[in-house]
Amino acid sequence: MLLVLCVDLDDDLGRKTDVETPVVGREAVEDAAVALATADPEDSDVNVLFEGCHLFDSLTDEEVEVAAVTGVDGSDVAANRAVGEELDRVLAGLATSEDVTALVVTDGAQDESVVPVIRSRVPIDGVRRVVVRQAQDLESMYYTIKQVLDDPETRGTILVPLGILLLIYPLTILAETLGFPGPVFGITSALLGLYILARGFGLEETLDSVVSRARSALFTGRVTLITYVAAAALVTIGAASGLQTLEEIQAASSAAPGVVDILSAVVYGSVQWIAAAGITSSLGRVTDEYLAGTFEWRYLNAPFYVLAIAAVLHGLSAFFLGYVELGYLALVLTGGTLLGLASTLSFAVVESRWGRDPEAA
Repeated sequence: MLLVLCVDLDDDLGRKTDVETPVVGREAVEDAAVALATADPEDSDVNVLFEGCHLFDSLTDEEVEVAAVTGVDGSDVAANRAVGEELDRVLAGLATSEDVTALVVTDGAQDESVVPVIRSRVPIDGVRRVVVRQAQDLESMYYTIKQVLDDPETRGTILVPLGILLLIYPLTILAETLGFPGPVFGITSALLGLYILARGFGLEETLDSVVSRARSALFTGRVTLITYVAAAALVTIGAASGLQTLEEIQAASSAAPGVVDILSAVVYGSVQWIAAAGITSSLGRVTDEYLAGTFEWRYLNAPFYVLAIAAVLHGLSAFFLGYVELGYLALVLTGGTLLGLASTLSFAVVESRWGRDPEAA
């Protein structure tokens, strides 16, 4: 007995229709093909199912059965295993006393990767790959290219890098005319590299999410949008201040500073600015939570925590640079710890007594 076996490795039939697999029988396979063609006329597995019916009708001189089996979308290993399980069910349901051989029908090389799994269960007489005849025509090629370019994701993947590459040459000529070719070429190459890295690491969704949240914050009047910008400016100033402090220490000392001295200098010069950035951003977040009606008293711990951490880091860096004595360091460490504990306990007591709503107090 010959089994015409139609293989849908990524389970388009199961995902796009209500047809349960495996499908066994000429009429059942044809109905499944019609259902898939109705759901997605462009799916190549439609041609696989109809080819299975065509082979069934043409092989009238021997005992023939036609069946369709599917895998799962995603993992090739799981898909092959699912095809094997469905094939076992098909073979168990065949009512024949003859040896069964298979004629596998697929739509491409990807589905043919399951052939070893099928061969382990039933001998294979041949593999029939279905190729749509119109795909060889120029008109179909044009249609395929048009469909690819109409897809926003594919369009961005193909056209953006191509456009940047095409812009490098005219920008280089323009830069040479103006007298600064190096920076223009470097910036253009950097943009292309950043785009490719973003696509490679899948960061486009993250960037879209960040832009969407920023747009939402802009039009809904969120205070955090302003405080985050101010915090970023303060962090930038802090970084510059830390580097300036490091340069001053290096200029005042004849010996090269060690790693501890470098870190202490950068922290000592920048910690007050970074602390101001932390307090600014946390107060903006607290304000937005209050306006949104989701305020909790413990949110007020954040500014005090930032202040305590900044005091500890400032004391440590000043001690390692030799600006203060050990007693001052002990005082700062104790004060920072007590400030954090007092903040935590105070707002916990307030929240337990008056609840989360600050207006209730």
